Amino acid sequence: MKILPVSLWLNAPEAEVAFRGDRPLMRSTLRRQVAALATRLAAAPGKRWALCFDDSYHFCVALLAAWYAGKTPVIPGHCRARPLEEMRAALDGVVSDMPLDITLPHLLWREDESSDALPPLPDDAALVLFTSGSTGVPRAVHKPLAVMERETQWLAERWGEQATACRFIASVSHQHLYGLSFRLFLPMALSRPFAAQQIVYSEQLTQLARHAPYAFISSPAFLRRLDAPLAAPPCALVMSAGGALEEEAARSAQQALGCCVNEIYGSTETGVIAWRQRDGDDGDWRAFPAVHLEKTATDRWHVRSALIPDPGGWPLDDRLVMGDTGRFQLAGRHDRVMKIEEKRVSLSEVERRVMALPGVIDAAALTITRGGRCAVAVVVQLDVPLPAAELSRLKRRWRGQLHPWLEPVALPRYWRVVESIPVTSQSKRAWTQIEELFHVAG
Repeated sequence: MKILPVSLWLNAPEAEVAFRGDRPLMRSTLRRQVAALATRLAAAPGKRWALCFDDSYHFCVALLAAWYAGKTPVIPGHCRARPLEEMRAALDGVVSDMPLDITLPHLLWREDESSDALPPLPDDAALVLFTSGSTGVPRAVHKPLAVMERETQWLAERWGEQATACRFIASVSHQHLYGLSFRLFLPMALSRPFAAQQIVYSEQLTQLARHAPYAFISSPAFLRRLDAPLAAPPCALVMSAGGALEEEAARSAQQALGCCVNEIYGSTETGVIAWRQRDGDDGDWRAFPAVHLEKTATDRWHVRSALIPDPGGWPLDDRLVMGDTGRFQLAGRHDRVMKIEEKRVSLSEVERRVMALPGVIDAAALTITRGGRCAVAVVVQLDVPLPAAELSRLKRRWRGQLHPWLEPVALPRYWRVVESIPVTSQSKRAWTQIEELFHVAG
């Protein structure tokens, strides 16, 4: 299937490119706003500008403006002031549609600005995303525009026909690769309008116009919460990524939305790797045709594809169980980056932030599941012992101090204070003993 390259997103025939409620947003408006913001960005010093936006249409304007201004857009995966300041060595400024308490140069979105002057799109256009590294320090991932367009071509070849008459809606953010690829690049490449606003509650689905089918870009966490009798609009395509969706939840989502769920397996570093359609099959994952999975001598898996610049491929942190047909199943992870509510949570980063709290000299983070919900738990060692009453107040204070640094799902929900954190005879964390500290409710 032929797609519209990014170089023509602003120069194709007039059409609706996005919508905000019942208000259409047209290509001519997009072009004028991109040109105006590109002029402002071109006059600003520095190369790397972070994009922090709630509104996906505003984000699209800023992404294109950064490229046309000769800048490298940086997508940090969040819009929080403190971590942005911590990244200042990697940033020259921030563009956003919201106020931010930062000392970095800050360009605010202007709804009414307009211009006609637009330079050519640079041949070396690229973007940078940040993802949680195994050490807890965010890792930069460089994505050339050519790689983003190649991935979009793969998606269009697989799902373009289903989405040919769709309007795109999403419950996931464009600040991560999955949302960026599926809720922005794919609809723009197919010349289909996308929703500027993110769907947060399932009730919002019932308020959508019903004059055209939808492509719904979602996540397991959102789809699990759907009510079966929900009066959702007709969907011709439903996507899910960020974690595996249980078969029962997939059936309920299909009943509510009127079509089966397609799941994506991949990462920020690798792009899409595989997909599966939850329509009563065996639940195996199928790699995209140009993706090659190889097992190493150390019993780990590497993936090679045209979306990965390193010809040696990329090591996977997931354990795979490969079948005779080349399809596979997932069997857990090797690293300490966990998925909670489909968000990547680095337990190493949680430990790093907890150990920065006053009085904490050591910390061990893990996840525990209670009542079907997964949450972060932390064991801490203090420099001086404290009475139980003071510890209770201290835990509440800790959560407040961690809030500016961590996503809500990464904030520790369970705490244990110990004289020393258990270790093995090899001086490594004794995780079995650490987990046992949480077996007693409290």
